[in-house]
Amino acid sequence: MSCSSEDTGYEPTVQPLDIPSIFSDNIIPPIIPIDNPQTVEGVALGKKLFFDRILSANGTQACASCHSPQNAFTDNTPTSSGIDGIFGTRNSMPLFNLAWNYNERFNWDGTALSLERQAEEPVENPIELHSNWEAVVDRLQEHPEYPELFRLAFNTNTITKELTTKAIAQFERTLISANSKFDRYSMGQTNLTAQELNGLDVFLREDKGDCFHCHGNPNNPLWTDNDFHNNGLDSSFSDLGLGEVTGDPNDNGKFKSPSLRNLAYTAPYMHDGRFATLEEVINHYSDGLQNSSTIDPLMKQIAQGGVQLSDQDKADLKAFLLTLSDPSFIDNPSFHN
Repeated sequence: MSCSSEDTGYEPTVQPLDIPSIFSDNIIPPIIPIDNPQTVEGVALGKKLFFDRILSANGTQACASCHSPQNAFTDNTPTSSGIDGIFGTRNSMPLFNLAWNYNERFNWDGTALSLERQAEEPVENPIELHSNWEAVVDRLQEHPEYPELFRLAFNTNTITKELTTKAIAQFERTLISANSKFDRYSMGQTNLTAQELNGLDVFLREDKGDCFHCHGNPNNPLWTDNDFHNNGLDSSFSDLGLGEVTGDPNDNGKFKSPSLRNLAYTAPYMHDGRFATLEEVINHYSDGLQNSSTIDPLMKQIAQGGVQLSDQDKADLKAFLLTLSDPSFIDNPSFHN
């Protein structure tokens, strides 16, 4: 088959996202780019690419090397090692419910302005896959299977960077997590324990945990605002976060609020993986806040160093947070290689 083969009558098979009722009942529809609709063939190609080490310069790592299904598509180290054994400065972000990121800013610092663009950067990042797109496209084009898979997905077997990242983004949009204990509780299918219910109360109360401003509430099943905040980790910044991207000093030290879903699988926590356990995260907000010029106004108890939770409230809050984890997500065979 020639490298420019197209079939004018061929169309890939449309595959709309399987949107959970807890999403469709509570939040607006997901963002699917008009120029990259979900298809059976596109998702299959994206999945193959996501797990294929062909994207790295030396064939040793794939997207999945730092975004592992059993860790809710992150890894278990504070920061991740690339193909040359060099560790980056950021924690690998978990990947799920990405189509509902309405502001379309991805990464801890919002550098990528779409899921497709986010998929471009790790390939050429000198610490991550440390390749270049021209070489990757050549390897894919010379592969015995990929030209035909691209033809099935996009009706052309001329492979490009843009089509490669479109396919990866299609697969990533299928990574939907909405079957936690709390989801089932919200739908009247199970009960929470007294401890878990008290933890929810701690989470929602402004005079206790005061967590809901950045991480939502039961009416927001994403459990994040997908916005950027300085949550009092440091009094001065070696990593400027959003400020590095916007150039605005008022954004220094701001990072994306991660979803609270699947915390049972995504340790360590924060943009630099500094907290090994949920207890450490809760202790940070309770009495470990550091003041700085860009501290978020939502950190209302900064003068006292935090919200000053009792040991019981800390334990209950942790119990509630763990109800947001979804075992069926990490065990879903559709998401494994």
